[in-house]
Amino acid sequence: MIALRRKDERGHFDHGWLRTYHTFSFAEYMDPDFMGFRTLRVINEDFVAPGAGFPTHAHRDMEIVTYVLEGSLQHRDGMGNGSIIRPGEVQRMTAGRGVTHSEQNASESEWLHLLQIWILPERSRLDPGYEQKFFSEEERRGRLRVVASRDGRDGSVTIHQDASIFSSLLGAGDQLTIPVVSSHHAWLQVARGEVSLGPEHRLQQGDAAYWSGEPTMSIEASADSEILLFDLA
Repeated sequence: MIALRRKDERGHFDHGWLRTYHTFSFAEYMDPDFMGFRTLRVINEDFVAPGAGFPTHAHRDMEIVTYVLEGSLQHRDGMGNGSIIRPGEVQRMTAGRGVTHSEQNASESEWLHLLQIWILPERSRLDPGYEQKFFSEEERRGRLRVVASRDGRDGSVTIHQDASIFSSLLGAGDQLTIPVVSSHHAWLQVARGEVSLGPEHRLQQGDAAYWSGEPTMSIEASADSEILLFDLA
């Protein structure tokens, strides 16, 4: 059975420099019915003002995946990494025993739009780590392209959990079949656009659908769209 998490049901805070939407409980936002889904703990949709950002702060025991939709993100961390993340690039940071980092809108004139994703690791106190890879529009167009996985298959970034993240770009009228291992669970996040899941459910940017025990699902885009699929044990 498909269940929905509508965009207007999410936690929302407007800090001026940051407009953020929390799919799951996070910081001051608490929803006991949405503490996470399987090992998926956080999906925050963030809009960051030009030149603004998150000062240096610490994390531990979390797989943090950053997915930029518009703009550019300046990343710096205590491991010595410094990079710019742009649309099409996926960053994975293993917080493990503990890591510090900062994130800032790299532009002084344009807003930054990104998804911040946290996945619980398979074990605690992992060695901290960092990875960043680019996935072209061509390889994501009309198909599910794995961008993060436990085994780093097909050039995806490696996450320390039995989970996979897929990205897809769809044009109006494009159809896609979503296969999920029958023993696994699926979370579909609409990052941009509008899609229909099966004959009954229409989803817009910020909406999500989740299900278990369904081996396949069909999706059709009614506008240019970008989706993320999480396949979770």
